[in-house]
Amino acid sequence: MRALVFAVLALAACAPAGEVERCEAGAEPHVVATMYFGRNIGGELGVSEEEWDAFVDAEVTPLFPDGLTVADAEGQWRDPDTREIVREPSKALTIILSNEAEDRAALDQIAAAYKTQFQQQAVALVVETSCVSFE
Repeated sequence: MRALVFAVLALAACAPAGEVERCEAGAEPHVVATMYFGRNIGGELGVSEEEWDAFVDAEVTPLFPDGLTVADAEGQWRDPDTREIVREPSKALTIILSNEAEDRAALDQIAAAYKTQFQQQAVALVVETSCVSFE
């Protein structure tokens, strides 16, 4: 399996989406997006590590070549059709946006590609303004 290249994110502080009141010395406010991708298809693990790596290489890296971070996660959500709680292995993708308007369109493109390619109902997206420093 090919290893992903991860950008190291040093988040000095977080705040809800909007303006950060004040960043510590050496940090600057940036918009940070985190996407959550479930890996089950029909109740079974359907997106292997190799398929995930290929998806990142083909769909994410070309849109965000300057860096990103991927972490393993365990997700839980309520299926809107069955109303049952679903738990599944997931991936969390974090990207520091350089141009919020353009980058949000790219995030939408990534979510649409993932939903189509892996028969997913949704991809969660959290966007926050954070103080970021690279140390």
